[in-house]
Amino acid sequence: MPQPDQSPPGTAWAEPLLREVFPEAEVVELLPRTGGQLSTVYELRCTDPAHSAILKVYAPEWAWKQAKEVHVYRLLAGLDTLPVPRVLHHTPDGALGGRAVTILSLLSGLPLSEASKDLDASQIPSYYRQMGASLATIHQIGQEAYGYVTDRILDPRPDNGTYMRHQFAKKLAEFKTLGGDDRLHDAVARRIERDGSLFDNCRAAVLCHNDLHEGNVLVAPGAVARVTGIIDVENAIAADPLIDLAKTDYYALGRGEPERQALLEGYGPLPPDAAERLDLYRLYHALELWDWFRSIDTVGPLAGIAEDIARLADRRSDTPS
Repeated sequence: MPQPDQSPPGTAWAEPLLREVFPEAEVVELLPRTGGQLSTVYELRCTDPAHSAILKVYAPEWAWKQAKEVHVYRLLAGLDTLPVPRVLHHTPDGALGGRAVTILSLLSGLPLSEASKDLDASQIPSYYRQMGASLATIHQIGQEAYGYVTDRILDPRPDNGTYMRHQFAKKLAEFKTLGGDDRLHDAVARRIERDGSLFDNCRAAVLCHNDLHEGNVLVAPGAVARVTGIIDVENAIAADPLIDLAKTDYYALGRGEPERQALLEGYGPLPPDAAERLDLYRLYHALELWDWFRSIDTVGPLAGIAEDIARLADRRSDTPS
């Protein structure tokens, strides 16, 4: 049987998997979809459109991610107003040469990152307003501790201050190991020493998507802007809801104040210290992103991210964001 990451020309390998869900399914087209470093994603188009679905194949070393996605998607499925894929079937023991496979329901729409190329700039804030509302909905799911989510919370931390100081220390150590500028490293450390007490203002952890950028939001462009799907929960964490909001804001690359204001308006009421806390979390996301790109030898974005780190590390907690 051909391996999925070899881009098989036919559909024969996929049809038996889909028939675990729809016994009469006939796959007529197999389309590679946006995947990632950890998995390969296909859209399975069928003779009967009702049988069409998403098939996700995990590289062997990342098969443990499957349990996480199944767990998180099932949590999110309880939020009736949130458009997320349903888990239709999964084979944790592997169905393709030992690879884990998950079949998800197919949502309509295109990633906003693709659809936006054909949209007028004035239309984009409407989608960001809905993204803010989606984050607020996800954050209704409380968590018992702070930490990385799989099908449980790994290395749970009892409070946000402990969790975020640990996370910053870990990312700063990675930054140093990866050859980051010592002056930037020290500037970040000083900022956390100075303003890190703000982390303690978060009193309860919630489920955070932790990757809600334009590539993970499906939309149906038209006269009325409409978000049709929230996808890819591989980075989910249990944390301060503001860290989630800050990531969507920081990852809104190329956007500006209209999108930021729409995001915050869509989210709803924020705590009094939100501006200061969001600023610290943007610093965290910039540091994490620099570490990630450097670890995979993607050097193009590093200078720009380093500028963000320097700017955010130098900012005082009472400076407007």
